[in-house]
Amino acid sequence: MQRKIDYFPYLMLVPALALVMTIVAWPLIETFRLSFTNASMRRTVDYVGFKNYIEIFEDDFAEVIVRTFIWMFFGVTIKLVMGTLGAVLLNAAVPGRSLFRVLVMPPWIVPIAIGVFMWSWMYNGQFGMISGLGQRLGLLDGPFEFLAYGSSAFIATIVTDVWIGTPLVALYLLAAMQSIPKELYEAAWTDGASRFYRFRRVTLPLIAPSIATMALLSAIWTFNSFEIIWILTEGGPRGSTTTMIIDTYKTGLARFRYGEGAARAVMILVFLSAFAALYVALLVRLTRRNGAQS
Repeated sequence: MQRKIDYFPYLMLVPALALVMTIVAWPLIETFRLSFTNASMRRTVDYVGFKNYIEIFEDDFAEVIVRTFIWMFFGVTIKLVMGTLGAVLLNAAVPGRSLFRVLVMPPWIVPIAIGVFMWSWMYNGQFGMISGLGQRLGLLDGPFEFLAYGSSAFIATIVTDVWIGTPLVALYLLAAMQSIPKELYEAAWTDGASRFYRFRRVTLPLIAPSIATMALLSAIWTFNSFEIIWILTEGGPRGSTTTMIIDTYKTGLARFRYGEGAARAVMILVFLSAFAALYVALLVRLTRRNGAQS
C-alpha cells in the first residue's frame, strides 16, 4: 500500500520561505544583477559585464581590502585574547564576581552610536581625556588630535571596536567555561596539575569550538562594522580608515554609482562566505578531535 504524503507541514513553511525570499534572497539577486550594470542616477541602465569588477582592482580598492583585513585581524585578535582573559577572571571564585559580570556589560549594552560619540570626545586634542592625561604624564608635549592623523586614527578605531566587542566575547566564553564538568578540574588538581596546565589542557581544548564560533561572528561583525569608523572619521583622514564597507557606502550611495557599489558589495559577500566556509571546516575538525579524545 502506497503511503500518502502529508503536504500540510510543507504548506506551513510557505510563509516563512516567502519572507526569506523577499527580504534576503531577492536583494542578493538584485545586487548581483546590478553589479554587471552601470546603474546610477541616469535613467538608462546598460549591462557592462565584468567591467565593474575589473575596475575595482584598477582603483585603490585592493589597498582598501588589505586595510580591511588588517583592521579586522587586530580587532578580532585583541577581542579574543582580552575576552578569554576576562572570561577566566569572571569564572574565578572571588567575592563579588556577580557584580563584576554585570559591570563588564555596559560597553556592549550601550547603543553603539552613543559609545562611539563618547570615544570621539576622548580622542579630541583640546578637550579629550586621553590627550589631557598624556600631557599630565609627560607623554605628549601638547594637545594631540588622534583622529587627525592616519596611523593614530586607525589605531583609535581599533581601540573603540575592541572596547565595544570584548564584553560579548567574555560573556560568551564564560558560558562555555561554565559548561565544563567540574570533575575534570578536580581530577587534574588531584594529579598535581598547576592552574596554567589545567587551563591549557582542560579549559582551552573544550572551549575551542566556542572560540572558533566567536572568532567567526566577531570577524563578520568587525568586517561589516560601519558605525564606529563612520562616526569617528568617516573613513579619513585621506582614506586611512576606509574599509570595504565604508568604500562601498561612499561609492554606491554617496556618489550614486550603484553598479560599482553593487560590485563592491558582492566582493564583501564573497569574503564573508569564505569566512563561513573556513569556520565550518575548523568546527568540524575541532569536533572530531574532541570526540576522538573523549
